[in-house]
Amino acid sequence: MDYAKLPGGDLIEKGIQDLNRGIESTEALLVAVGRPRLSQLGVRVPQHPFTSPELRLYEHLSRQDSDGAHSRYNALIRKLVSFERAAECVS
Repeated sequence: MDYAKLPGGDLIEKGIQDLNRGIESTEALLVAVGRPRLSQLGVRVPQHPFTSPELRLYEHLSRQDSDGAHSRYNALIRKLVSFERAAECVS
């Protein structure tokens, strides 16, 4: 599956790459949040060392921009869901 063709696919690809490298990035945390569903869809998501990825993602965003963290978090989750729905259609 070519993730780049799906909405949010660029985030998913970067997140998987970062997880493989052990980097705790916004994208890696987003993929960690979506790991259960992504795995069901056949996306190979590496194991991650992150406990509570949802909380870690929010904290990560808060460190970057405390005022915009909530909006950014919700936007990223929407992109993840859009990717999952599109991936489901092409599986």
